[in-house]
Amino acid sequence: MQNRIKWTSVIAVTLALQAGLTTFAASDAQAAADQGNYYRVYQNDQALREFKTSTSAISYAKSFAYAHVEKITGRQWVWDNFPRYKVYENGVSSPGREFQTLAEAKQFAGKTKFAQIRDLEAPGYVHANFPNYRLYQGDKTLADWSFATLAEAKKAASSYANSHIMDLAANQWVWDNLSEAQEAAQRASTAKYALFKNGVPLGGDAYSFLLDAIRGSANKPGTVIINELTNQVVHSNIPSFTVIQSGPALGSYYSLYSAIAYAKTLAGATVLKDGVPWWTNMPYLSVFQGNKLLRTFNTRKSAVQFAAQYKDSAVVTADSRTIWDNESKLLYLGWNGSSNTQTILSQLGQTQGLDVDSPSWFELAAANGSITDDSDAALVDSLRSSGIKLTPLVSNQFDSKLTSAFLRDPVAKTKFITTLVAKLAELHVAGVNVDFEGLAGSDRALYTEFIRSLTAVAHQAGLTVSIDLPRGDVLWDAKTAYDHSALAGIVDMIIIMAYDQHWQGGSEAGSVAELDWTEQGVQQFLAYGIPRSKMMLGIPFYVREWRVDSAGKPVGSQAIYMKSIADLVQSTGAKGSYDAASGQIKYKYNGQDGYTHVFWAETPDTIKARAEIAKKYDLAGIAAWRLGFEQDTLWHVLLQQK
Repeated sequence: MQNRIKWTSVIAVTLALQAGLTTFAASDAQAAADQGNYYRVYQNDQALREFKTSTSAISYAKSFAYAHVEKITGRQWVWDNFPRYKVYENGVSSPGREFQTLAEAKQFAGKTKFAQIRDLEAPGYVHANFPNYRLYQGDKTLADWSFATLAEAKKAASSYANSHIMDLAANQWVWDNLSEAQEAAQRASTAKYALFKNGVPLGGDAYSFLLDAIRGSANKPGTVIINELTNQVVHSNIPSFTVIQSGPALGSYYSLYSAIAYAKTLAGATVLKDGVPWWTNMPYLSVFQGNKLLRTFNTRKSAVQFAAQYKDSAVVTADSRTIWDNESKLLYLGWNGSSNTQTILSQLGQTQGLDVDSPSWFELAAANGSITDDSDAALVDSLRSSGIKLTPLVSNQFDSKLTSAFLRDPVAKTKFITTLVAKLAELHVAGVNVDFEGLAGSDRALYTEFIRSLTAVAHQAGLTVSIDLPRGDVLWDAKTAYDHSALAGIVDMIIIMAYDQHWQGGSEAGSVAELDWTEQGVQQFLAYGIPRSKMMLGIPFYVREWRVDSAGKPVGSQAIYMKSIADLVQSTGAKGSYDAASGQIKYKYNGQDGYTHVFWAETPDTIKARAEIAKKYDLAGIAAWRLGFEQDTLWHVLLQQK
């Protein structure tokens, strides 16, 4: 993929992009034998960054709450700082009340009047202190007038006249500080307490003294007492606590302890008060596939192991935090543009989140089907534990005449396919990426049939086939060698090369790939019937710097690495301004050669925008041309965009 094609009107113009790129002064640094990242840091289920060693990954992860580290290969769980214990106060908790040790949880709970501690990896609670008595002054009570013991409630009541204490478990008036004269006076006052059930008054006499009303309601389940002067409910004869199991209510209780005792006899039960869980032995973790609950678990290890068996599944806490998932995410493919093993290792060493690597190993050597083979089995072995799949690139020298002759020779095609697939199978790679460019439009049917034959043999060998197609244009795509609809029904993946919108030798200076132009290309490919799941968006890690004359016409250009842009701006004093047409920053400076120089910058923000286009249209992923052109920090952005 050293070259890219720009088609204009109905004429295919072969670009000498590789020639432009070779003008760079930069050279590939020699890499150490092992340049891969093997550990990935997550916060909940969001990937943050990758590291070569578990030590560095864990050190970084410690800066985040709900973080964990996985070995990329096999997604082996290495470390986490997830809380083990959670402190509740009458059913309510918060992230600040989560702890990794029981000692920490107990220390915090000791500062709280009524605290419960839940072991998130076991059913039920390991500590619970609930209120047993409640103090009232007349009809009124306050939020903090709950007490564990009657003695504590009486002590608090000593500060208030006309107070009484309710036993919450029995739902009965058990003490008051009223004298006989005060009771008599209340009974002689205007009747104001009435009994209601389901919002309807029961009828009969109203009560003047609240104690009499409570006693009168004792044998009438489901009733409430309303002060008709204030229209306030002052007492309820409806059990506060309900035991549920998988939805339906199984029992109701005045006593929380009675409710818990019953709930403990059931699996997956919860005690609710006013819709808030006050106790549960439901597992803290649930595995979902989409919206479907598959199973619940007490431990993270068992939940993740189970979820890993199901595609697009997620492990979710009872607090609705997703801590792990294998839901479909953007695939990231990177072309190396090289067959040199040390160059490839150096490129891979700075990537994060890369799923597929495509070294330039194979090329059609002659019309007789012979192949140039620069593959390296040692590289395949070294990457086996990295989690990165290899789909080596095979090209056609971008030679139209050579390819036409080849496609017309059945023996040559059979030789090429047999040799290539045998070698790929011997290497134990995942598949092959076909990059045949510069084809004659008259070879449309022949190229489709060639891809059909190659894919059939590759599939028999357990290999995938992806092909690279220029972004093109609906006005003339039907006249090119690429039958998009037919190819989509054959191969496993189509990569739209959405760059070289303005190319070397073109009549107009402009962006390599305007964002709107890129998005329109995706829409165009979808309109051809290419399934979203079979399409990856090719993105550029380079820009083109143009020399333009006084009329703004290009007189020459060169390709610039994305990672070189900052130095270019600094060294030339180029001035940038936002260009709405491209969605990029457009830079200009006056060169020493007497020409105006202009380029449209590719930045982490524009790469992020391209990834967002792939997400917007639910594409399989993105493919980058090429690795080594980008700055290291870009991959932090890309990893978090997956």
